[in-house]
Amino acid sequence: MSAPAATAESRHHRGSEARGVELAAARAARAGIDWKDCPADWGIAAPIQCGWVIVPLDYARPDGKKIRIAVDRHVSTGTPDERQGALLYNPGGPGGSGMAFPKRVATKNPIWANAAKAYDFVGFDPRGVGHSAPISCVDPQEYVSAPKADPVPDSEADKLAQRKLAAEYAAGCAERSGDMLPHMTTPNTARDMDVIRAALGEKKLNFLGVSYGTYLGAVYGTLFPDHVRRMVVDSVVNPAKDNIWYRANLNQDIAFQKRWDDWKAWVARNDAAFHIGDTPEKIEQEWLKLRAEAKKNPLGGVVGPAELIGFFQRAPYYDSTWVSIARTWSDYRSGNTQALIDAAGPDMSDIAGNISSENGNAVYTAVECADAKWPTDWRTWDRDNTRLHKDYPFMTWANAWMNLPCATWGAKQQTPLNVKTRKGLPPVLIVQSERDAATPYEGAVELHRRFKGSRLITERDAGSHGVTGITNPCVNERVDTYLLTGRTDRRDVTCAPHATPKP
Repeated sequence: MSAPAATAESRHHRGSEARGVELAAARAARAGIDWKDCPADWGIAAPIQCGWVIVPLDYARPDGKKIRIAVDRHVSTGTPDERQGALLYNPGGPGGSGMAFPKRVATKNPIWANAAKAYDFVGFDPRGVGHSAPISCVDPQEYVSAPKADPVPDSEADKLAQRKLAAEYAAGCAERSGDMLPHMTTPNTARDMDVIRAALGEKKLNFLGVSYGTYLGAVYGTLFPDHVRRMVVDSVVNPAKDNIWYRANLNQDIAFQKRWDDWKAWVARNDAAFHIGDTPEKIEQEWLKLRAEAKKNPLGGVVGPAELIGFFQRAPYYDSTWVSIARTWSDYRSGNTQALIDAAGPDMSDIAGNISSENGNAVYTAVECADAKWPTDWRTWDRDNTRLHKDYPFMTWANAWMNLPCATWGAKQQTPLNVKTRKGLPPVLIVQSERDAATPYEGAVELHRRFKGSRLITERDAGSHGVTGITNPCVNERVDTYLLTGRTDRRDVTCAPHATPKP
């Protein structure tokens, strides 16, 4: 008999949150944003301006505790007649800051020149991130200490040690940031976006989301369909309820391996430049040899297998890094070891208050753990990751340990929102590369299916994460057309890949 009551209670809670957003947005619309030069220590120079938007910590209690969301903007560069409002941006994560977005205008990035004439470029630190009520799970100094344990376990004792670290991390989050944790959800960040929209004086939102920002956009579009004007989502998280977030990470392991294999093939083809190996198999053997060396004697005393994965995983993420990573490795093999140690070792400058990678990881963990229920039985994790590691060894165990705090999470875990088209949602533009490692292609297909009237642009035979920031006229021109006119192609479009890097 308890289930119907629980359902009624959750419906009441959702209703309370909807009323809370309306109240918070109305207050924000009246208050506006007091734009000023950004604080000197934020590293954001004029003419970009900064400000704050006040939101409730808990939308079901809009008169309760408030937090401040940091925002910044570069005003549109066009004439008053060309201006179409504000374009809000999220770069992903969860845990990424969008505050660098307005710099695309300040640095005259040519890809964004046309959009910059029409829109104020607006960035924000999502709740818990950077300057927006930042959360923490461990001392930042401790977070960057190295070398860390090899993610690939050799024994049950190694697994037990990693499980202990994950449980301690979850406990640290509760101890240092416990009051924030129940409210660190994607729907709450989407609600914050609606309050930002109101504070900007906009009736409807223009939004560009990349990576996790696509899931944030999908949730916003589901919660506030008639508040969307234009939405571009790039490198898409599969929004299916059963994918958020445990399965999403398992699928990521498979896609990372495929893109790692792409990079090895490219390095082998360019053996004349790098001299690492002339077949992918030889590159893999050299990689395993490097890992083994670093495990036995950490490079420079600070770079072990965990740090090597942290550095080399950039190759599956972005092909813009392919040359520099291969060159750094090649130099190391030639005797210039310091470049690899500097690139893969801990960044001791990255402990400065609320803009540290520790904060980014804390938010990543808090949001993924709060958004959905995770397996609590270690046997499930052990079975799934042992099975995957056999065929997809590059990232599997490293990814498992990163997410394992969710198995012992102390705060409430929600049920993911059912992302779908609701009345009022305009056409959404979806952009995706075919071989993306972090957000596999199936995610774009699934969101396209769920958002009726959306258009999908596929970059064929490419795998960089974040397609809209890469020079590919077939993609760039369509994104411009959509942002400037709202028009999309009559059918989905497949674009040829952007140029492959050359050594």
